[in-house]
Amino acid sequence: MSDAVPSAPEQPSDKMETQVRLPDQPDVPPAYNSHFVPGPPGPGVPPHAGCPGSMPFGYYNPQQSSSFPLYQPTGSTFPIQYQPGRYPMANQSAPVVWMPGPPLMPNCPPGLEYLAQLDNIHVLQHFEPLEMITGFETNNRYDVKNSVDQMVYVVNEDTNDFTRNTYRTLRPFVLRVTDCMGREVMTMQRPFRCTCCCFCCPSTRQELEVQCPPGVTIGFVAEHWNLCRAVYSLQNEKKENVLRVHGPCLTYGCGSDSVFEVQSLDGISTVGSIIRKWNGVLSTMADADHFDIHFPLDLDVKMKAMIFGACFLIDFMYFEKSAAPPHARR
Repeated sequence: MSDAVPSAPEQPSDKMETQVRLPDQPDVPPAYNSHFVPGPPGPGVPPHAGCPGSMPFGYYNPQQSSSFPLYQPTGSTFPIQYQPGRYPMANQSAPVVWMPGPPLMPNCPPGLEYLAQLDNIHVLQHFEPLEMITGFETNNRYDVKNSVDQMVYVVNEDTNDFTRNTYRTLRPFVLRVTDCMGREVMTMQRPFRCTCCCFCCPSTRQELEVQCPPGVTIGFVAEHWNLCRAVYSLQNEKKENVLRVHGPCLTYGCGSDSVFEVQSLDGISTVGSIIRKWNGVLSTMADADHFDIHFPLDLDVKMKAMIFGACFLIDFMYFEKSAAPPHARR
């Protein structure tokens, strides 16, 4: 008798192929609501600064988790630092120090845990000398810091060249707020409002929508018509007025700080303030604004986000310098 072990009968190749099945593809994710404007796509690994096709630091694509910089564990007492070259700054000689990552908090939109621990923040706009020389409007960039000069957020405008240079200070825009990991934690959108008709018409009043996380509206900043001063309402997601902002009279930001008070609806109590700091000649010649924002430590974190959002609408409406193109100057 033969000692050979009987082998399994051979099967046709086409039947074997049918037995090997790839895993089912995931369902298409649900679309965001109609107000959400998705961020620009990016490569899996961010290229070095200056390379063709590179994206500004801070844009977040949910499918490129490997592109995040080093993460600091929650609760760590050491600040996050980036070595020179890892983060685009005007001064590359010093590392960027980030505020320690806060723990998760109940009833707090993800990403707003930083604001829950602060009672004041500083918004610093990047100076763009090329914009002042050429007159070509570029995307605005801002650093958001706490009182000890630690970075809290980075804010990048995401608007195309045609829109920026056609509508200038009246342009509709999308601002993307990112944290230390490059995640987009907040989105601010300003729709276009025509100002060529009657200035007291409701359709000409400016508005800013704040989403946190992106795609989930938490409130609106709505302008009110007033003859001599800036007046805004800070609204919740149902467009119900919660607080109001009262600006100064006459010309804004000429030789002194401009204070925009955040008040209760009845105007009796002052809740906080948005102060545009006067930076001398630089304030009149270029877009390099510095805002100090103050609010109570125990204020609802969503209202802190709304005061934060009002700062940017105020900046675009009153302090954004739109340089004339070279051909217009000639």
